[in-house]
Amino acid sequence: MASTESEVVAVTEDIDKLTVSVDPSTVKNNDSADTLGFQPHLSGFETRELYKIALNFYKEKEGKAVHLSYEDKLKLVAFTQQATHGKCTPDNSPELGVLDVIGKDRRLAWQNLGDITREEAMEGFIILLDKLCPLFRTVVEAQKRNIEEQERRKKEEELKRIEEEKRQRELEEEKKREEEELQKREHQRRQIQEALNQQTYHQFKAYAEQQYPGNPEQQGVLIRQLQEQHYHRYMQQLHQNRLMIEENKESEKKEIDETEEEEKKSEQKEEEEVNEEKKDKGRDEEEDDSDAEPDWPPIETPKMWTRPGVEEFKDTIKREAGDAVIRVGHGETVTVRVPTHEDGAFLFWEFATDGYDIGFGVYFEWSKPETNQVSVHISESEDEDDEDDYAGEDLETGVNGECNPEEKPSSPQISIIVPVFRRDSQEEVYAGSHQYPGEGVYLLKFDNSYSLWRSKTLYYRVYYTRPGFTDNPS
Repeated sequence: MASTESEVVAVTEDIDKLTVSVDPSTVKNNDSADTLGFQPHLSGFETRELYKIALNFYKEKEGKAVHLSYEDKLKLVAFTQQATHGKCTPDNSPELGVLDVIGKDRRLAWQNLGDITREEAMEGFIILLDKLCPLFRTVVEAQKRNIEEQERRKKEEELKRIEEEKRQRELEEEKKREEEELQKREHQRRQIQEALNQQTYHQFKAYAEQQYPGNPEQQGVLIRQLQEQHYHRYMQQLHQNRLMIEENKESEKKEIDETEEEEKKSEQKEEEEVNEEKKDKGRDEEEDDSDAEPDWPPIETPKMWTRPGVEEFKDTIKREAGDAVIRVGHGETVTVRVPTHEDGAFLFWEFATDGYDIGFGVYFEWSKPETNQVSVHISESEDEDDEDDYAGEDLETGVNGECNPEEKPSSPQISIIVPVFRRDSQEEVYAGSHQYPGEGVYLLKFDNSYSLWRSKTLYYRVYYTRPGFTDNPS
């Protein structure tokens, strides 16, 4: 028993040194000093947690992977009794039989621990088990790595969850922005369509009443169809206008860059006196051109639309105005000259063809009309006068422009109202209107110069309205 007392005293001395050797940086709870900082391979666990690991290890491995002497077992049992029940007293120790030698040895070992606390008993159990069985360290380190791996996975899952929530919020915000943009576009579309419908309602209503007299339901259907077609035509023209403006800007920028580059090269090769002379001459020419250029009034954007009923329209033209049916030969261009009327404010036109499409454009000649009569001029494409030059077939826009051909001194100024573009007038009646820009002659051009073999039969009608009326016929 003397040897048992000396070993218990040694273990107790080791426990007393524990508070001196603890490293606070390895303790999870900074308020307690019950982690085994003096043994780095056991750091990271609290005393109670590490004691449970040690106790389970001893129960599972004793007699299998752990083989201890009788005295060592007594010491470990004493530490467990002290950790569970506290100091050995008659009240917390069971009665022993006369022949219970092992029980007496265990109680004596328990009594020899004296007044150490339960925490200290746990630490003593851990220290002694680690000293007697090196395998215990490996088990603790494995559990430590397992706990760290679980924490790492937990953090990764948390980060992944946060990232997923962030991505979901971004998707929701993007979807919300797209919905708002769609709503904004839809609102703008409705505003434009309502404005166009108000402008064309009376005109379409008058036409619908002619087509379906006494049938308000059919009239309403036809009015809606005409308004929808008018809206789509308007949006197409608006898009083409934007494209043409962008192309013009790019072309102007390119021309400016090329001009600047040429001027730089010219300045390097020519002497200063020659350059000054050219600049003076150029300034004089610009001033002369600006003085000679007339101040033309602004030109309003034309209104254009289509409507069904080609056959009815052609029958009406045949009955009412036989001279408004013209045969346009292959390679020919027909120009209908319509002078402005002193009592007029707007010009209207309608036309259709048999079987095939035809090119159509509107120009304005700034000249004083000598007569109010409408005249028709037919010419081959190569015989066109300079005033008949116009844009190619890839243009269809209401943007106003002016031709700048090399004019003869007596030729009048020509402005483009509607560039020539091929129209499917065999399928729909094409119509339009334009407010008088001033005194002059409208040139309605029906172009068949692109057709080498086919002639076209043209049906057209032109008329004007008096001041005070809108550009919508009623």
